[in-house]
Amino acid sequence: MDDKTEIKKLRAKAAFAAFKGDEDEQLGHEQYLLGMRYYFGRVIAQDYAKAVELFTKAALQGHERAQYFLGACYYEGQGVPQDYAKAVEWYTKSAEQGDMDAQCCLGTCYYHGEGVAQDYAKAAEWLTKSALQDVAEAQCLLGTCYYEGQGVPQDYAKAVEWYTKSAEQDYADAQCCLGMCYDSGHGVEQDYVKAAEWYTKAVLQGQAEAQCFLGTLYYFGHGVAQDHAKAVEWVTKAAQQGNIFAQIILAQNFEGLKHE
Repeated sequence: MDDKTEIKKLRAKAAFAAFKGDEDEQLGHEQYLLGMRYYFGRVIAQDYAKAVELFTKAALQGHERAQYFLGACYYEGQGVPQDYAKAVEWYTKSAEQGDMDAQCCLGTCYYHGEGVAQDYAKAAEWLTKSALQDVAEAQCLLGTCYYEGQGVPQDYAKAVEWYTKSAEQDYADAQCCLGMCYDSGHGVEQDYVKAAEWYTKAVLQGQAEAQCFLGTLYYFGHGVAQDHAKAVEWVTKAAQQGNIFAQIILAQNFEGLKHE
C-alpha cells in the first residue's frame, strides 16, 4: 500500500468523523495511527520525519499517545534534532493525561537531569504513577530510588518490592538489582542461591553487571558449585561489554576478590 492510498484512507475516515460531529478527535487519532506506521515502518516505508510531522499534528490536538511518541522522537533524535527539553515538554503533556509510558520517561528525565533540572523527588513521583500501572522500567528505577534514598526515604524492603515486580516481568536490570539485594542481604534475608537465580535470568538477556556478579558467585562458590572457569567466563563476558568492575577483576587476575 503506497503513501497516497494511506492519505486517501485518512481523509475518508476524517470525513466520516466530521459527519458524526467529532472531526478533531478522530482526525487526531488517524494522524497518530498513520504516524505510527511511518515510525515503525508498518506497511509503508519507515520515515521518522513523516512520523514526527503526523505526531505533531495529533499532539497539538491533545492526543496523549502522539504526545508521548513525539517526546520519544525528540529524546532519541528520530526525525528531528535531539532535544531533551522538547522531549520533556511533550512527555509532560502526555504524562499529565495519565499515559504510563510518558510518566516513566518523564520520571527518568527528572532522575538523570535530561532536559530538566535533576529532581529525585519529582522523578520518584512520576515513576510511582507509572509503576502502579505495571510499567517494568518504572518499577525498576523506582526500586533504585528507594535503594539509594533518592527522592524518597531509603528503604531496602521497598526497593526489593519494586525490583521484584519488575523482575517478574522479565526486566533484566531489575533481575540484576534483585540478585544484588539477595547477594548483599539488603531488604531481604541474604540468600546466595536466589541471588544466583536472578543473576542467571539477567545474564540470559546479556545484562553485563549480572554477568560480572554471577562470575563472582562462581569464584567463591556462593549459591552455586565453585567453578573458577565459569567465573572467568562470566566476568570476561561482562568486561567485553565495557563493565569497569569486571575489567578490573580480570586485570588483577581476581586478586582483589580474594581479600573481600
